[in-house]
Amino acid sequence: MRIPFLGRRRREDELPGPEGLAELLAECALLRSQAEREGVRLDDGPASLEALDQLVPRWRDDEDASDWLGNDAGLYLGTVIVRTVAGAAWDLRPDGQPVVRLAGGREFDVVDAGHRWAADGAPELSQLYAEVAEG
Repeated sequence: MRIPFLGRRRREDELPGPEGLAELLAECALLRSQAEREGVRLDDGPASLEALDQLVPRWRDDEDASDWLGNDAGLYLGTVIVRTVAGAAWDLRPDGQPVVRLAGGREFDVVDAGHRWAADGAPELSQLYAEVAEG
């Protein structure tokens, strides 16, 4: 198993367990910092996704910041889904890409969704959450 954003390749016995992985993916430091500067508190709940959708996208002028923020936005969206939607859990693709697996087996690429949101603002994170939560 490979988690590319963690740095050096780790042995199987060095990888975090499911709770450790969830905590690691929930950090989203750049997004949390950006939101805090704008007065938005990220509490890992669905309402915070609506608040993020209302932020003025100042990061779009900086390609590197937009890329990092898109990654964080996707991981944050996944964190909210995993913590609030019954049966949702983090999973890793063979290439190390984190995805959310829903109770019915459907895989949701939250990182891709976060990048689209950071670049275009659409679809909104709250809209994506609502689609996933409804089923």
